Formats: sequence, C-alpha cells, structure tokens
Amino acid sequence: MANGGPVEHGYPHLDTVRAAITALYRRLSYDTVQTFATSVLPAAVAFCETDDLHLGSQRVAREMVRHFRLPDARMIVGFKDMAHAANVELTAGPEYFVELNDRFRTHRRDIGAALAHEVMHVYLHRLDLSFPGVRENEILTDTATTYLGAGWLLLDAYREHGEASQKLGYLTPEEFGYVLAKRSLVFREDPSVWFTSPQAYTAYQKGMARARQDGEQPPLSAAGWAGRRRYARDRRHAPAAPPAQPAAAYAFTPDGGGRLRVSFPCPTCHQRIRVPVRGRVRARCSLCRTVLECDT
Repeated sequence: MANGGPVEHGYPHLDTVRAAITALYRRLSYDTVQTFATSVLPAAVAFCETDDLHLGSQRVAREMVRHFRLPDARMIVGFKDMAHAANVELTAGPEYFVELNDRFRTHRRDIGAALAHEVMHVYLHRLDLSFPGVRENEILTDTATTYLGAGWLLLDAYREHGEASQKLGYLTPEEFGYVLAKRSLVFREDPSVWFTSPQAYTAYQKGMARARQDGEQPPLSAAGWAGRRRYARDRRHAPAAPPAQPAAAYAFTPDGGGRLRVSFPCPTCHQRIRVPVRGRVRARCSLCRTVLECDT
C-alpha cells in the first residue's frame, strides 16, 4: 500500500502479469474463466460512512466470497495497525481471518478493494495455484483478482491529489489498467463507468492502448507496416540467421520436414502458438479458444 509516498508507474511487471493470465487459463480452463463474465458491481460493495464498520465489512467480504464462488468459506474481518493494507491467514478453512489496516476505519470506500485481494488469496490457495517468490505471487493475486472481475476496485483505489497519493496492490496503475483492458476485450465489459478516481480512468486508457498492441504484432494480420516489414526481413533470413531481435515476440524454427514454422504469443492468454509459414493462416488458440488471423 502506497499511502502518501511515490507511486510506481509503467509496466515493470508485465512479463509476470502475462504469465499469470496464462496460468489462470491453464488452471481454471476456458469454460471456468467464462463464468466470471460479470464483474463485481459497485452497488454490491457500496459502503456508507453511516454503516456499521464490522457488519459492513462482513457484508462486503461475503460478496467477494460469492463472486469467487467460495460458498463454504467464511471470512472473519478485523482491523489492525500494520504496514500493509491487509492480510489473510491461509488455513484449511472454512473460516479465514482477514486483518485490514486501521486506516480503513476511516477510508471505508476502499474496503472492497482490500477484501477482493485477500479473498483471491484464499481462492488461489484452494486452487493450489502460486508463483515462486512473495512478490511474484502477489502479482499473480492482483492479476487474478482483476481478470476475474473484482480488480477494478483496486485500480479505483488509486488516487493522487497534489502531493498526496494512495495505491493498493502490487501492480502499477497502468498494469492494473492493462489487465482490466485484457478482460474488457474478452468480455466486452467497460469498467471505466464505475471509476470514481480520475487517475484510475487515465491508467485504464493507457492500459487499453498497451493491451491493443498485443493484437497488432506480427505475424497477426492486424500488425502495422513497420512490424510487417521487420517480420518479412526476419523470415527471409530464418533459420540461418540468429533468432529474431529481442523486441520481436515471434521465433522461427524448422519442423521435422525442414519446413519453417513461426511461434508467437496468443494476444488473449499469451500461450505460445506455433503455425506453419505459408502466407495467410487462421489459427485457434487451444487454451483460450481465440481465433487468430495470421499472415505468416
């Protein structure tokens, strides 16, 4: 939790974020991901200043449990003076003890954001899905929370007013925007109408621009002129030349018959796809079922 301090920007964790999206599809399956097509709605987690702190927190926690389909999990929410925004004790269940930072006693509008992240910890724990390292695992948790419909709350908790700032989660605002955009492109859902923070809207727009770039890289047919020209040059010199330059996500390899194939990441789930180099090809990602128009 950045509270008054500097907020990191940009895309320093983008590789881990993309790996997290791939891991979600692999662990959950396409069909299960599709069941999260509707996000948590603002009315479901609204928290008025006149609401009872503990009863209201329990209500919001139950909504997160319902959204992530954990009917046999019970969240016991308390408040504590600590450095982090929140913490959950991961046990066998069915009861889980969640501690929220004392500042949420007076910043109740962000309780939903904090609980979304902690309940996702429980969800991933039950799935036995984790990344090595604390930071990587927290990035996985932020990404999963966002991609499965509750992370817009985390981005909306990002605010800057003059020298004051606040941000929850381990992703940068632009990375939250990127994951939200990836979700929006799949489910045709616009979360920006729910933002109360103008900075959140700006970060979402930047993330959307970055997410659209994923679908405009060669050998996809939507690639721009510069990318197509670079791809044609690399294809002409493959496989005798060294691998494509680091900026290129695609790679050429010969198949068993000596014919050339190109592999590249799916713009939706980032699993690598391998197709023959023979002009226009239609490919279907086996993981997220996205149909891709390619010009190889």
